[in-house]
Amino acid sequence: MQQNQNSSGTPETADSAPDIEQSVHMLGFAIANKLCVRAVYNRGSVTLAPHALFERHGAPHIDAVVHDRDGVAPAEEKLGTFRLSGLRDVILTSEPAKVFAGFDPADERYGEKLLAAIAV
Repeated sequence: MQQNQNSSGTPETADSAPDIEQSVHMLGFAIANKLCVRAVYNRGSVTLAPHALFERHGAPHIDAVVHDRDGVAPAEEKLGTFRLSGLRDVILTSEPAKVFAGFDPADERYGEKLLAAIAV
């Protein structure tokens, strides 16, 4: 079985690596339909409201609002950037995603390649 190093430097088997292509499709669907997703990020469970799916330096990323991390709501609501290679076990939920007031799909950070953006 092939092993790679993940971002924390620990070995990771090819079987446990995230399916980026599947995540891209699921996140695009979630954005288009204003739905939240659940995933594992940094070994913790997160519920995210994805707002933008884009490429930066050739790698897919999302900007999303964290609804909860390990069942606990964050102290403040903010838009965060997540590299898709760091998200594992992404699943669609039926929970609606509310549009973050500070989100601007015309922001220059999406200039390289915006794949999907939540309707504002």
